[in-house]
Amino acid sequence: MNHSIDKTQEASFSLPARVLHWLMAAGILAMLFIGVGMVASVSERHNWLLAIHKPLGAALLLLVCIRLIVRLTKGTPPLPADMPEWQKHVALASHWLLYLLMFAMPLIGWAMVSASGTPVTLIGAWTIPAIAPENADVFAVLRAAHRYLAYLLFATVLLHQAAGLFHGLIRRDGVLKSMVSNRA
Repeated sequence: MNHSIDKTQEASFSLPARVLHWLMAAGILAMLFIGVGMVASVSERHNWLLAIHKPLGAALLLLVCIRLIVRLTKGTPPLPADMPEWQKHVALASHWLLYLLMFAMPLIGWAMVSASGTPVTLIGAWTIPAIAPENADVFAVLRAAHRYLAYLLFATVLLHQAAGLFHGLIRRDGVLKSMVSNRA
């Protein structure tokens, strides 16, 4: 069961959790569309998009580490008592899938660039160490994994948004409001 829900009976997510959620939401959406733009463009914009993609991915990796700590220490508000159990299980599973993908995407991207033999440059000349050996076969596997996990992340984000709207506009049960404001 969700141990983090049992830690608190607050009606809303903590302020740090809400700030991290919306910062990361904007960053993840930007990353997904930048990724599509990078794949679709062979022009000089590709390098420009790549120069945004790498540091933003590193920032998202750092933010998800902080976010996980906040979630585990601050907990989450309980889901509505009248919500069917299967929906609670799906909600919990989708949240942990999002966390898994938020960790996996930047790490796989970092490993992919490392395997390509290209320095992992973030801002200016600042580089981070390679985390995978330079190898064309490894690069190909990681590139495919990065692409398919991006599709899965995009689908999961869309379902997450749909669920948020379902709670906010149809059920009006306070779940969406708990992530938007302090309703206590």
